Amino acid sequence: MASCSSCVITGNTNRWSMASLKSALPPSSLRFPTMAAATSFQSKPKPKSKLLLRSFNGLAPLQPSLFPTSCPEFTSFGHCFPTIGNGGRVFAMRHGRRVPKLNRPPDQRKALIRGLTTQLLKHGRIKTTRARASAVRKYVDKMITLAKDGSLHKRRQALGFIYEKQIVHALFAEAPERYGERNGGYTRILFTLPRRGDNAPMAYIELV
Repeated sequence: MASCSSCVITGNTNRWSMASLKSALPPSSLRFPTMAAATSFQSKPKPKSKLLLRSFNGLAPLQPSLFPTSCPEFTSFGHCFPTIGNGGRVFAMRHGRRVPKLNRPPDQRKALIRGLTTQLLKHGRIKTTRARASAVRKYVDKMITLAKDGSLHKRRQALGFIYEKQIVHALFAEAPERYGERNGGYTRILFTLPRRGDNAPMAYIELV
C-alpha cells in the first residue's frame, strides 16, 4: 500500500494528523480559526437597531395589526372604535356626561325616554333602572311645566313628545291645579332592590 505525506499507515487503519493537513494546503487557502479568535468573534455584541416611534395621535387600537401605522393616511385612532348599527358611535372618555347615553343610539334613546315619560304620566309610578329613572326625570318635569303654561303652543309641543294624545289633554287639565304652587321637583325617585338576573340597580319613579 502506497504511503502519502498526509497520512500515517498503521495496519488496516488510516490516521490523519492536523499538521500534515496544514502542510498539504496551499498558502492562499482558508485557514482554520483558533480558539481565541472564535471566542473573540462570539463575544462581540450585536449593534442594536434604532426603533423609530411615531408621534402619539390618540388612543391605541385594540388590534394594531389591523391598522398599520406606516400608511400616510393614518393620522388618528378615531376609526378604531365600533359603530352601532344606525349611526351612534361609542367613544372612550366622557368626562362631562352631559347626556346619559343609556347604551342606546340617539333615535332609540329618544324613543325610550318618550315611552318612559308617557307611562309615568299615565300610571303615576313606574319601576325602571336607576339610570333610566334619572334620565327621564327632567323630561317629565318639562312636560308638567308645559302643562302649567297651558297655551296652544305648549300643548302642541307636548303632543309632539308624548305618545298618547289623551294623556296630554288630561295633563293640561290637571297640572295647573295640582302643581300650581310648586316650582319644579315634580317627581320622586325611590331606590329598591336590584333586578334579579343581572343585578341591575332598580328604582321607582313617581309623581309627587
